[in-house]
Amino acid sequence: MARDKVHHPLDRDRYPVDEWRLRELSYEPKGVGAGETLFSVANGYLGMRGNPEEGREAVVHGTFVNGFHETWEIRHAEAAFGFARTGQTIVNVPDAKVIKLYVDDEPLVLGVSELESYERVLDMREGMLRRTLVWRTPSGKRVQVDSTRMVSMEQRHLAVMSFEVTMLTGSAPVVISSQLINRQDGLDDFRAAETPVGGMSDPRKAGAFEGRVLVPRAHGSHDGRLLLGYQCHRSGMTIAAAVEHHFSGGVEPDVVLRAAEDQAKTVYRFDLPEGECARLEKYVAYHTSKEVPVNELSDRCDRTLDRALRHGLDHLEAEQAEWFEQYWRHSDVVVEAEPALQQAIRFNLFCLAQAAGRTDGGGIAAKGVTGSGYEGHYFWDTEIYVVPFLTYTQPGMARNALHFRRRMLPAARIRAAEMAQSGALFPWRTINGEEASAYYAAGSAQMHINGDVVYALMKYVTASGDFEFLAEEGVDLLVETARMWRDLGFWRSNGNPSFHIHGVTGPDEYTTVVNNNLFTNLMARYNLRAAALVVERMRKANPAAHRALVHRLHVQPDEVEEWMKCAEGMHVPFDDGLGIHPQDDFFLDREVWDLSRTPTDLRPLLLHYHPLVIYRFQVLKQADVVLALFLHGDLFTPEEKKADFEYYDPITTGDSTLSAVVQSIVAAEVGYHQAAMEYFWHALNTDLGDLHNNTVDGIHVASAGGVWSALVCGFGGMRDYEGRLSFDPRLPVDWNRMRFRLAWHGSRLAVDLSQDAITFSIVEGEGPIDLSVRGKRITVTTGEEVVVPLDGQGERIDGLMDKIPHTGGVRSDGTRITAGVPDPVITPEHQDPYAAWAGPESSPVDH
Repeated sequence: MARDKVHHPLDRDRYPVDEWRLRELSYEPKGVGAGETLFSVANGYLGMRGNPEEGREAVVHGTFVNGFHETWEIRHAEAAFGFARTGQTIVNVPDAKVIKLYVDDEPLVLGVSELESYERVLDMREGMLRRTLVWRTPSGKRVQVDSTRMVSMEQRHLAVMSFEVTMLTGSAPVVISSQLINRQDGLDDFRAAETPVGGMSDPRKAGAFEGRVLVPRAHGSHDGRLLLGYQCHRSGMTIAAAVEHHFSGGVEPDVVLRAAEDQAKTVYRFDLPEGECARLEKYVAYHTSKEVPVNELSDRCDRTLDRALRHGLDHLEAEQAEWFEQYWRHSDVVVEAEPALQQAIRFNLFCLAQAAGRTDGGGIAAKGVTGSGYEGHYFWDTEIYVVPFLTYTQPGMARNALHFRRRMLPAARIRAAEMAQSGALFPWRTINGEEASAYYAAGSAQMHINGDVVYALMKYVTASGDFEFLAEEGVDLLVETARMWRDLGFWRSNGNPSFHIHGVTGPDEYTTVVNNNLFTNLMARYNLRAAALVVERMRKANPAAHRALVHRLHVQPDEVEEWMKCAEGMHVPFDDGLGIHPQDDFFLDREVWDLSRTPTDLRPLLLHYHPLVIYRFQVLKQADVVLALFLHGDLFTPEEKKADFEYYDPITTGDSTLSAVVQSIVAAEVGYHQAAMEYFWHALNTDLGDLHNNTVDGIHVASAGGVWSALVCGFGGMRDYEGRLSFDPRLPVDWNRMRFRLAWHGSRLAVDLSQDAITFSIVEGEGPIDLSVRGKRITVTTGEEVVVPLDGQGERIDGLMDKIPHTGGVRSDGTRITAGVPDPVITPEHQDPYAAWAGPESSPVDH
């Protein structure tokens, strides 16, 4: 991707700069699929893609409810004990977005109808999607259509739409057909099968189901209310969707209600004189369950709609604006630089609100509820990329995310037993708690997910002071994950005993099933140490909770001592010859993949090379050791960080959207300020610029969370090690100022960073808050502003990072490292290496 396209990915004539809104000033068929994702509205529980009200033109229709899924049997070509058996895929729930318009019996169809003007606006300040257009009909009449769409943050089961038609020129008979359609079973509103965009060649996409998914359990229209109810064929989950309308204007319509198993509609027919308008408000309720029958869910929908109609649209929109006002007060990051930068920052932060705002005990999927990419699964993304943002800005949401993991603990215990391990092992990818990763090498072998969960837990507890949650729920996670690590690892003695972990995969999915992956070992070390310290502190400070824990989990004193011993003895690989930390025991034995000589049309590598080809080389899909440098930075010297970054960055492909943010943070810390900005811009525009050509599948939620970390931890230099807040800023040279807030022990700390000073004040709650700036201890008390002068922004190393790998280095055995590129042999019949891929059960990559 050329630098100018990364930095300015949007056509600014079509998408003008607006710091609080994403505006689209013309309709063009190109990029419709990505636009459907970008203009989604969601609340974490319910998500609606930005499809046009009229239903056409659309690439991927979609309405999703978090966690509502179907299951299917994973068919392994060669099965083995412990392989994942049951796949899970998010279901496209009944679509209520459709409101069709006919004037003189002519349909309004985007891409076909003549539009005099068009504007679509995603209002990030208020959480609303608005559209206005003027349509010139074939007979020359001019019609203005104004619509809004909102998924409520206050009423998590509710979506509300409005659709207003005004005759600007001429009078005409008008028909508005508001519909509720089951699209999951392969039929759109014209009863035609949808074609998956891009075919099935990309394993990151969701697979197709065989046979019907949603089995009809109820449908009807009564007293103006529409209902569709279903049960998933295999998972047994149930859903009910209900719709009610409010029609207003100077005309009296004829109203027809129809309901069948897969489609329900309310049709309004009326004559609209010139200068008059008619307005339709559409209220939609969704309720789902693992076991509750549809008739009960129908009753819940009725209550949701009754309440919404009693309040009215104005009240609901005011609620929405108030929710977002609170959100932005705590979560906004204000940068004094070019306005386009601020717009992109807020877009990413807005996506996080839409992914996590009202999950309320559910997980946070890799795509939120904006698309079906990655099957709607939850990964480690939540704990490492999203929960940190929530912890320091929206701690209540962070608590919900961690509570969700606690609810998955029984299934994690079963999974550990399947893997012949003690304790608990969380699934690499899942919706219902069962492992759904069919490709274990780059999936379930990533046992670092246990440490990721604990890392997020302990960061939340130390930042929030929520020791009640730790005692009631978190400690169980600590104990059971520590037991798994103790059982998985083993001791070796070569003069000085050390603890080793073999047969695992780190974050880098281009290097799999290795011994002593550095990242995994450090996460396990953190996990084991945290478990031992918390249990011991609980024994001393909260004997009642400790007795309950011992009774509940049969914790023995000797195993707690063993956890700490394992942590202290954990093997941390280091190569004296190269002066770097090897990614694993044998990583440096491989030859280097020269990315500087790899054609761009062979990227990402996973779509053009067999995994075994990739696994033979030193080449990374995403940051691995470099991620450890960030998460466990207190364990490395500045010199080690710089050496490790300089070695690994040239062999990191960035094929994963999880990588750029981490590379930006560490580049900023070690002094590569221009490279830090380059990686930051790439992450910032991952979806806005569709830089990975898969935004159509949904928002990259983890990358959006990483944008916040890149701002606050990368350029703001914030770190939280052992519960101690510190700052070592690296503000970019062309940024005048950056402001953000942090939640800390029930208070809100405002941080104002400029080129020559950093200023702290407590804006909510009570102090004092102790922190440090470049080693100097500071105490911030309520009612005062503490200004700390800065002597520059750290070391500045000019230049961008190229992809020319470091070669010629001598391994410990005396051999020299060389670099090359495998030449793929591509014949016409092998252009698409996954052309025969039939679904997620055979996917060669997870995340």
